[in-house]
Amino acid sequence: MDARLILAGLLLAATPVLAQDFDHSHAGWDALLRKHVVPLDGGKASQLDYAGMARDRAALKAYLDLLSRVSQDELERWPRGERMAFLINAYNAFAVEKILTRYPAIRSIWDFGKVFGNPFKDEFFTLAGRKRSLDAIEHAMLRPVFREPRVHYAVNCASIGCPMLREEAYTAARLEAQLEEQARRFLSDRTRNRYDASSGRLAVSRIFDWFAEDFEPRARYFAAYADLLADDVAGRDAIRGGRAALQFLDYDWALNDSRSSSRR
Repeated sequence: MDARLILAGLLLAATPVLAQDFDHSHAGWDALLRKHVVPLDGGKASQLDYAGMARDRAALKAYLDLLSRVSQDELERWPRGERMAFLINAYNAFAVEKILTRYPAIRSIWDFGKVFGNPFKDEFFTLAGRKRSLDAIEHAMLRPVFREPRVHYAVNCASIGCPMLREEAYTAARLEAQLEEQARRFLSDRTRNRYDASSGRLAVSRIFDWFAEDFEPRARYFAAYADLLADDVAGRDAIRGGRAALQFLDYDWALNDSRSSSRR
């Protein structure tokens, strides 16, 4: 090959991705998800074939490298939907990479540690020009900027209790539909959100306790999804009327790995 072409290729690899050149279809990540995500319960939940993802780790790393080459200035120039899709996909892809650094000798993301080695606070990757953590994406770059509660249904913490890892990449063109489908999937999952007619309580994921401010007023928020949270008319009416006291369910931090024969 001509030496000038080799030099040009090296310069291109070292140059940050220009906004107009970045693949906003996230094709590399999308292909991995379609291949390795295992939907459950009619699409209300999912598991990930981490063993398969490990075999395709080179493709995952190539996608992560593309993410890391985008600068902060370039990211800020993108429209809202492209920025949000980029950050959600980045969170999910880097979380998978974190698990793969110990797989298969890992049963929970908390195996990394809650103080030393905290998987959510560890700055183990580069994004938008600086070292970042998963918490930085979620709590600094997503939640306060976009004020979109449905982001909680999109980012996946590699755990059974977490809203499902979607079986496709998020894209700006379909982001609204994808977020709403994720909300409806999660809220209709009776293992994680359900109305208990015997007690008159609405038992919901601990997410609605940890991030209560993102869903306030919560009574009104749940009222909008009453049909998904209760199976009978009386229960739905109680939720819509704000009469259902909230109960927060235990969170299952077990790894969302398809090698397990069950969800729990």
